Amino acid sequence: MTKLDILAFGAHPDDVEIGMGATLAKYAKAGYHVGICDLTKAEYSSNGTVEQRQEEARHAGEIVGLATRIQLTLPDRGLKHISAEQLAEVVSVIRKYKPSILFTPYQVDRHPDHSACTEIIKEAYFNAGIKRYECADQLEAFRPEELFYYFINGYEHPDFVVDVSDFYDIKIKALQAYESQFLKTSHSIETPLTNGYINVVEARERLFGKEVGVTYAEGFKTTKPIVMTNLLDGKESHL
Repeated sequence: MTKLDILAFGAHPDDVEIGMGATLAKYAKAGYHVGICDLTKAEYSSNGTVEQRQEEARHAGEIVGLATRIQLTLPDRGLKHISAEQLAEVVSVIRKYKPSILFTPYQVDRHPDHSACTEIIKEAYFNAGIKRYECADQLEAFRPEELFYYFINGYEHPDFVVDVSDFYDIKIKALQAYESQFLKTSHSIETPLTNGYINVVEARERLFGKEVGVTYAEGFKTTKPIVMTNLLDGKESHL
């Protein structure tokens, strides 16, 4: 088991890659240990089977350079009603991998599972640091240093961005690994993902990049102010 520097949670396989695949690739390339935890297997997806999604997620993770990918079995479209035991499973993941930074979807999103995922992670993030909170593996209390939020379908103005210009091709390849979701075929059901979705994501991140003078940037939200250690270095990254 590898301690992670960054752990990103998503409701479904492909959520994290959509929101911050290039950021994970950037930090993986720099030698940091990064991971993804998918809460559900997306069993209610309009296109593709659970087995296909699992294989696509494995392939996408290899492209990004993940140290690990964790798959939980919380209910797709049932994240608003999970049990205390299921929440404890999420806490166990945080305590086991001891990430310095957690990421979860930004709560303003058209898909209810994405905002529900964030409520779960906020609860788990807090509970993980409570000494007397018990989870199945009896792991010691641990709370990551930061909790940040990435965008999936959102277009909110970010609180900070990460320049991912040199890693954006990796993100595109990772998204293309999810053929069942983004590739429109004669057998697929039409969804927002099959209608040029990757191009829309790319346009958003070109816009974020333009605001800071780079080609591509992924945007993030916070719940507290960012500390700048050097005000004379305007491009200093908090991460």
